[in-house]
Amino acid sequence: MQLHITHETCYDYAPVVDIAQHMAYLQPLNTSTQRLLSHNLYISPEPAQQTATLDVYGNTRQFFSLQVAHSQLKVVAHSLVSTQAPQPWESTVPWEQVREHFRYCAKNPFDAAAEFVFASPYVPRHAEFSAYARPSLVSDAPLLLAARDLMQRIHHDFTYESHSTEVNTPALQALAQRKGVCQDFAHIMIACLRAHGLPARYVSGYLLTQPPPGQPRLVGSDASHAWISVYLPDAGDGVQGGRWCDFDPTNNRDGWGSPGEDYVTLAIGRDYADVSPVRGVIHGGAHHRLKVGVTVEPADPDTWTGQSQSQGQGTNQSQSQSQSPAKSPGAMF
Repeated sequence: MQLHITHETCYDYAPVVDIAQHMAYLQPLNTSTQRLLSHNLYISPEPAQQTATLDVYGNTRQFFSLQVAHSQLKVVAHSLVSTQAPQPWESTVPWEQVREHFRYCAKNPFDAAAEFVFASPYVPRHAEFSAYARPSLVSDAPLLLAARDLMQRIHHDFTYESHSTEVNTPALQALAQRKGVCQDFAHIMIACLRAHGLPARYVSGYLLTQPPPGQPRLVGSDASHAWISVYLPDAGDGVQGGRWCDFDPTNNRDGWGSPGEDYVTLAIGRDYADVSPVRGVIHGGAHHRLKVGVTVEPADPDTWTGQSQSQGQGTNQSQSQSQSPAKSPGAMF
């Protein structure tokens, strides 16, 4: 399947912003089931400087600076991606064996996935996460089955409710209130697995949503999505160095051949803090209004020109904090 993604971010500032430095994670990854065919990033006002580099996880991060006064910032990413469903596979590796693989022991070979066992800014260690995960982690259960059970429990126990949390709502609070959005569900599942010594990472991306039969696609109704990956040192399928298996607790989609071709992976990290779509430092702009619109639609590669035929704007979670320049020379978001 070929998908065209338009991700539009717009900030309106009052008063104007004098100078700004920003970083964007808006370019989809190339993976074993996904190929980036085209990508362009439109920024207004035009940046004085713009560079693209790879971070430690292989994501493309784009830095840009604005050195002219501006009352609005618009960042529009257009991407064309070819996706395919992963091959179904199974593994019987017990979760305890995976935990022991990542238990520190002097002179043991290093496994890069070990970085995803530790706490991170949005995924702290807490006994509540360990307790919630425990019913899924029965003795000698294969990790894939245990993770699937945990995913299903989160999907059934929690209510998806827009605006029930903010981007900086602690995962522990979302766990307690049993509601949130996809970011919260992902952070909770990651925290539950890490609490038992199992590596899990945060995946940001997009999901092609299908409208009800007979109804047109609502342009701009799609939003950034988030799910998780669990690591198996030996997936039992001959993959050298292990394999990451995706789980989406929001939609109850697991790693046995899914998430499928309707998913687009944007970036991976320890949690949302590593891969927030747009963030930066500004001088001025004590108050701002944010609008985000995401459209994911099937694309015809013969006619696609890199410009969206129609763009809608909706609201979505985004890191947003501001301070008055009278108190501080800049604001971070």
